[in-house]
Amino acid sequence: MEINADRDRGGVPAGGGAVIEAVDLTKVYKLYKRAIDRLKEAVNPFKKQYHEDFYALRDVSFKAIKGRTVGIIGKNGAGKSTLLQILTGVLTPTSGMLTKSGRLSALLELGAGFNPELTGIENIYFNGTIMGYTRAEIDERLGEIISFADIGEFIYQPVKSFSSGMFVRLAFAVSVSVDPDILIIDEALSVGDIRFQIKCFRKITDFKNSGKCIILVSHDIGAIKRLCDSVIWLRDGQVYLTGEPEYVCKEYMSYMFYDGSTTENKYTLAPESTASGDTIEWEDVRGYASFGEGGAEIRRVIMISCETNRRINILRGGERVKFLVEADINGNIVSPGCGITLKDNYGTYIFTINNYIYNVQIEPFTDTLKLHVEFEFYFPNLKSGNYSFSVSISDGTVESHIQNHWIHEAYVVQLINSDIKYNMGCILIIENVAIKVNTDRLE
Repeated sequence: MEINADRDRGGVPAGGGAVIEAVDLTKVYKLYKRAIDRLKEAVNPFKKQYHEDFYALRDVSFKAIKGRTVGIIGKNGAGKSTLLQILTGVLTPTSGMLTKSGRLSALLELGAGFNPELTGIENIYFNGTIMGYTRAEIDERLGEIISFADIGEFIYQPVKSFSSGMFVRLAFAVSVSVDPDILIIDEALSVGDIRFQIKCFRKITDFKNSGKCIILVSHDIGAIKRLCDSVIWLRDGQVYLTGEPEYVCKEYMSYMFYDGSTTENKYTLAPESTASGDTIEWEDVRGYASFGEGGAEIRRVIMISCETNRRINILRGGERVKFLVEADINGNIVSPGCGITLKDNYGTYIFTINNYIYNVQIEPFTDTLKLHVEFEFYFPNLKSGNYSFSVSISDGTVESHIQNHWIHEAYVVQLINSDIKYNMGCILIIENVAIKVNTDRLE
């Protein structure tokens, strides 16, 4: 895979000939505030413009190579579907050049290329004809398509009666069974059940190993990292970052964690020297996504290694760490609670540490204070991936409390764990937790 872009990190070297090459693809739409403005612009003798140009894509360039899988990621509205529609010929670019070699098959949004009034069997022939196959060629593949779709007698019913899962089964079966040179998949696999998804991923791997080119668009970062050789991150219609899946996906997830702040500025660091002379860099979390009743403002957080006393964002599991929180207390909090919660990058809850569940009593906050909390614990052995800490200050009990301030994804860590036993699951044990709370008057 060779990808050309302004920000290219760790791209896989080209191997073999390019089956798709895009050079400066741009798609511009004219947006009119009122319907009448379109007519006024068309008849205006002075060619006055009544529209605004909207760039769905701007100067997108890349190459796709045989035997490689390209992942495309980005927020909704980033231009992913527009790019795929240009690759498949559904849309014509406003400018730029696109070259393709070989037969292309695409699995786009549900409904694309199928007639809802026709039966499943009839749609197999209909869709195959659109892709340039003769009836005899489709006859040869019919049994394989029906077997892969595995929807039983529904194959003889009109497609409009299909569930979304049945529809994607048939669409994927047709797309892969016609033996294309280029396979494009746009998020559709997320509709199918888990058994069918596994079968599809196995088929995609077989395609890749046979020298086919695959373009995969998905919000499933796990699937992107598992299946792709290189990743393109689209942002506001432009190629923002390209390179190896692990690197690009990590940067993308950090971007998503921080509600769209740029990756260059996602960390606002506040260096501070310790008594031993070491410098630690706090993360300023003011402005991060949060909620709460007020009375407290969490200002900055950091996790440091107890061994090196330095900031740590990459771990293997099993390390002794301290998670530090500093906040301003601006009102009365009768039964203070300070806590951290760890989740994986899918939002799955991992664990919580707070003074409530460890029976650590904190004196009421009755005046303007500067709060410093330290959570010391062994970071658990978890499977490799990205994780994030949310941080909170509450008032009440473990069973009933209000949140004075809760910050989502305040601190992101990456776990790199090569031990295979952890990839098969683990029993989570958080032991020897120490919670230390200091308060000082604000000046």
